[in-house]
Amino acid sequence: MKKIGILFGQENTFPQAFIDRINEKKINGIMAEAVIIDKVMQADPTEYAVIIDRISQDVPFYRAYLKNAAISGTAVLNNPFWWSADEKFFNNALAIKTGVPVPKTVLLPSKERPDDTTENSFRNLKYPMDWDGIFEHIGFPAYMKPFAGGGWKNVYKLNDADEFFKSHSETGQLIMMLQEEIVFNEYFRCYCLGGNEVRIMQYEPRNPHHLRYVHDGPPLSKKLLDTVKDYTIKLNAALGYDFNTVEFAVRDGIPYAIDFCNPAPDADINSVGQENFEWVVETAANMAIKRAQEHKPNQMNLTWGTFVKNAVALTIKKPAAKKAPTKKAAPAIKTPVAKKAPAKAAATKGKKATPAKTTTAATNKPVKKATTTKRKSK
Repeated sequence: MKKIGILFGQENTFPQAFIDRINEKKINGIMAEAVIIDKVMQADPTEYAVIIDRISQDVPFYRAYLKNAAISGTAVLNNPFWWSADEKFFNNALAIKTGVPVPKTVLLPSKERPDDTTENSFRNLKYPMDWDGIFEHIGFPAYMKPFAGGGWKNVYKLNDADEFFKSHSETGQLIMMLQEEIVFNEYFRCYCLGGNEVRIMQYEPRNPHHLRYVHDGPPLSKKLLDTVKDYTIKLNAALGYDFNTVEFAVRDGIPYAIDFCNPAPDADINSVGQENFEWVVETAANMAIKRAQEHKPNQMNLTWGTFVKNAVALTIKKPAAKKAPTKKAAPAIKTPVAKKAPAKAAATKGKKATPAKTTTAATNKPVKKATTTKRKSK
């Protein structure tokens, strides 16, 4: 029996619906339940083939448990190692490299020094910073938000430099980023599950939380929706998330990715609505079942994005290229030696020492050449 577990916190509607949907399918050898943690022994496998993680971003103990489970063979969705390393500012940089438009963004140092640091800890940081250059690049109005935050916490809309400095002084040790405002005429929040299943939802971020999902919005062009879907898949392929949402603000027909680091996105029926909720429950259940069926015990069963996989592939390919030239050079050395030695021996009468000397010289010359060729191939 392969178990699918879901690890969650204060959610009430999605986790149980997810468990029920899998069990209702009555697939032979597959069952789902809420994860139960009794004790965590290092390098010991869990009883779960798959775990859906909905809470470890808030509970460090759970994150450590999931990493131990992953290294022991559990397919943890989302990958806890990547989730631990990921943050919004890096995502923006990755989006640019992937060809997805994002707002202009600048990283800011914290207003207050981190604990256990002094002025000497920041001798590499120019003071004062080029604030005028930063403001000119971003423009106003602008948004300031944590570089690795979420849930619309500590987000400021700023109209000028005075508002920036006033608000920045309130952020304490948080690392913030300043981001260009995208004045949009359409806005989308897109679920992406399993890397290629996409649900595009019209969204109004300026509304109260329970009214942000637009259920009867105006019709939209197929071209725009196709572009949004394509960008959503590209971003999640690069990041390697199994369960994520991507937000887009559309300005002048161009979708700008605003927020796409949401590995435990809202899936509550009371906010996303019945139709969206049904899609998420069914798609997540099918994804988890597929991963359980593909699960290989005692092996790594995590999803890694193309950013990581391409870097690893480049590292692996380099040693293989060294051996190829060496094999081709070997036949070329012996052929001229065999032909030249008898020719010179026949031309010299009565001098037996000469042919031996000539043969040695002829042999040395190609051998030296072969050694050089071999060294160059390294």
